[in-house]
Amino acid sequence: MIAVIASFTDDPARLELRPRHRERLVELHEQGLVIAAGPFGDQSGSLVLFATDDVDEVRAAIDADPYYSAPGVTVETIQPWSIIAGALG
Repeated sequence: MIAVIASFTDDPARLELRPRHRERLVELHEQGLVIAAGPFGDQSGSLVLFATDDVDEVRAAIDADPYYSAPGVTVETIQPWSIIAGALG
């Protein structure tokens, strides 16, 4: 699994792209690529968990979503992640 962490500002360009970005995340979830996604409580950024160990596949999904290259959005990390306690599901 791969975790993607992004940070946000209140740039209007980001906010205009957000509805379509959220639709895209739902589509990727329905396809089985995204496990879970959502913003942090303070709206400073977000976490997306991808159900793959293929970093290139994750980068392709990010590159296909204009939200991630919008002013006000910075992808901080794309990092393999493992569960050592608890479970998702």
